[in-house]
Amino acid sequence: MLSRLMSGSDRTLDREFNCTVRLLDDSEYTCTVQRDAKGQWLFEQVCHHLNLLEKDYFGIRFVDPDKQRHWLEFSKPITKQMRSQPPYTMCLRVKFYPPDPAALKEEITRYLVFLQIKRDLYHGRLLCKSSDAATLAAFILQAEIGDYDPGKHPEGYSSKFQFFPKHSERLERRIAEIHKSELTGQSPETSEMNFLRKAQSLETYGVDPHPCKDVSGNAAFLAFTPFGFVVLQGNRRIHFLKWNEVTKLKFEGKTFHIYATHQEDQKIILTYFAPTPEACKHLWKCGVENQAFYQFEKSSQVRTVSSSNLFFKGSRFRYSGKVAKEVMEQSAKIRREPPEIHRAGMVPSRSCPSITHGPRQSSVPRTRRRAVHISIMEGLESLRDSGHSTPLRSVSNGNSFLRSHGNGAEGGSGTAEFSEDSYSPSDSVLPTPVSNDPSYQAQVRHTNGPRSMQEEGGTELCTQNQARPQAVKPKGKRSNLEKTRPTQHGPEEGVNEFICSLARLFLVTLALLFALLLLLIVLTESELDLAFLRDIRRTPEFQQFHYEYFCPLRRWLACKLRWMGGNLINK
Repeated sequence: MLSRLMSGSDRTLDREFNCTVRLLDDSEYTCTVQRDAKGQWLFEQVCHHLNLLEKDYFGIRFVDPDKQRHWLEFSKPITKQMRSQPPYTMCLRVKFYPPDPAALKEEITRYLVFLQIKRDLYHGRLLCKSSDAATLAAFILQAEIGDYDPGKHPEGYSSKFQFFPKHSERLERRIAEIHKSELTGQSPETSEMNFLRKAQSLETYGVDPHPCKDVSGNAAFLAFTPFGFVVLQGNRRIHFLKWNEVTKLKFEGKTFHIYATHQEDQKIILTYFAPTPEACKHLWKCGVENQAFYQFEKSSQVRTVSSSNLFFKGSRFRYSGKVAKEVMEQSAKIRREPPEIHRAGMVPSRSCPSITHGPRQSSVPRTRRRAVHISIMEGLESLRDSGHSTPLRSVSNGNSFLRSHGNGAEGGSGTAEFSEDSYSPSDSVLPTPVSNDPSYQAQVRHTNGPRSMQEEGGTELCTQNQARPQAVKPKGKRSNLEKTRPTQHGPEEGVNEFICSLARLFLVTLALLFALLLLLIVLTESELDLAFLRDIRRTPEFQQFHYEYFCPLRRWLACKLRWMGGNLINK
């Protein structure tokens, strides 16, 4: 009896496992999950725990054993997406940034987006000038500690918070000045709303950078925002393509292609190289989902897309959720009492030290702090035009390359360059890991050497890389990337792909016809008594085929089988 009870409990444990989801305020939600449960079930449980209705902007992210990030697919079982054994640890994050976060219907949703953007600011994903940085940090202070109180907030109180990857004493003083003089009387809700409005006006709002390399071997960061596709190189935004300009996203192995139509039907192709094939596929899926979410009017317009132009080759993927317009329409129908919000306040945070009481650990040595705060406060007052760009391959002009100076991929307004000392994507915890190949890491190493950071409480470990243009190498030396880079062709490349596709289709059609013919022969020569088979057997053509070809072939095969059987018996 005891053994039966123990075996029954073991079977129950095999059918269930524990899953922990780390929320945006760094608290944790743990639940027991059935082994066949899909991602949608877990997401619904988390949203119910948060009392969240505007949930389509959010997603659950996890990291596989190879340190590659993934978004949990809601239509698939959880266990089939994991490459490790339970229990699992995941993170709730903003997957699709609202185009206008201040226009969200409920305060609970705005608060969660506020936590996400505050996290982006700390990890360097939200680039900004020092004046904007001071304003954003002051809004965070006002939301978390309220009005300035000389009795509670002594001189230098803002230094106990770290809002950015790097900041100087002068910037701290400016944050405190704004908090003291300009924000008095603002409630946490108002401060969070003002923070969202300010963040939404920045060019890197919603950026989740993916590290790649361009065709010249220079490090770059690709990102998808509510407004389009962005490429950051160095501290500059060198390309911006609106979603209605992007015609196709494609990947093959580590190579990622962006096809777009820009400025008077000019067709362009951007080509980048991801660290690993898995990172490239993740980049492609993120692009497909973001384009579908922000571009289409209805989810019924979303179609399954293929990663390749060839038949029977590549990955196929379809975004299955609601689109932005449907989400906003559904939010407008919400009628309920606003749910109570439990703000984190001064609770210590594992991944965002901006709300800890400990002293600020500056990433800049004291000997350099004076020079850094001068450059941050005085060198970042405006954005400069970019003098560096990734080459664009023109479809209409063969193998010619275009460089976007002034009127590049920015829609005629000129490419925006961030000052060299502004907050860089290199300080971000990136969504995809950089290859462990020493030759690859050597190509993206920045002046201060490689660094690493562990985000999301230890589960989302990724490598930081400085996205600065590389120095020109001598002609006699070629990097490993240049040796393995596929040769870029003109329009003939598309012709070759089309011919290969036709040949593949022809061969597959012949194979299918041959298989159908064999199946038909087997059916007609069988004992099955069906009407359409009787009609076929009575035709003169079948009678001729049966007596002149099939019967001799059957006798020959039977003779060979008897001969082989006899030899085996004699042995």
